[in-house]
Amino acid sequence: MNKELQARLNQIPEKILSQEFLESRGLGNEIGFWIFDYNPEDELQVREHINFMTDMLSKKHSHLKVVHINLLQTLKDYLDSRNFTDKAITMQTAKGNLALLKALSGPLHMEKFAPFMVERYNAAEQDIVLITGIGSVWPVLRAHDLLNKLHALLGHRPLVMFYPGQYTGQSMSLFGRITSNNYYRAFKLAP
Repeated sequence: MNKELQARLNQIPEKILSQEFLESRGLGNEIGFWIFDYNPEDELQVREHINFMTDMLSKKHSHLKVVHINLLQTLKDYLDSRNFTDKAITMQTAKGNLALLKALSGPLHMEKFAPFMVERYNAAEQDIVLITGIGSVWPVLRAHDLLNKLHALLGHRPLVMFYPGQYTGQSMSLFGRITSNNYYRAFKLAP
């Protein structure tokens, strides 16, 4: 167990239960989006903690509406709803990953996927939105594209994305290897 990571994970409940967080106050009119970054090698420890935390929140803070969105499951549900899953599997087998990625770029455009996700989980009506699985859906979905579109759909709704990589407050590096020069209007949670 990574003790430094566990100490950071243990800070999350206090932070997300604060009135400042829940009301997106003190952010200088910025959006209430937060990123919890971690080493990809610690994925299982983070998953275990998120399960513990969501269970604790549902029991001890049942007045709060908290949704945990796993992007891999959401992506599968989206493809199923559009009858693309079998077609995607067939295409990937016959033509490879690049052909599949190109074919899915239209159907998985954030103008289509993000509204599906928000509606499916009623995310705009939640007190807290937790997002996991960005590493599982890369390169099909990109964190910056999703966050940018969710801003328009969720506004100041507090959101935490758990990110297997590094977030500097200005840029993200998925898995600590895939650098993105895009700007993110999000704050680092539990530095």
